[in-house]
Amino acid sequence: MSETASTPFSNRCDILAELWIAYKGDEDFSDFFEYNDLGLPIAYALSTDIVKTTPIAEGFVNETFELLLSALEVEDEGFESLDDIMAVAE
Repeated sequence: MSETASTPFSNRCDILAELWIAYKGDEDFSDFFEYNDLGLPIAYALSTDIVKTTPIAEGFVNETFELLLSALEVEDEGFESLDDIMAVAE
């Protein structure tokens, strides 16, 4: 995990939730979704206030977020949205 992570946890949840909903049928993300089959739905559930966070849930979300940035070859710049990440990744 990045020691200089600057994207707030709530934004991480929102970004991963949006990714999960918007790209779940996208073949380019199929391996990512398969590997992060817990982190993505947990992020969605936290983002939509379906559940409350726990240290274990935070661990899943943080790992999934770091893997997303790694897969897209992007450094954490304190992102506000999925669009911000995708713009840097292009």
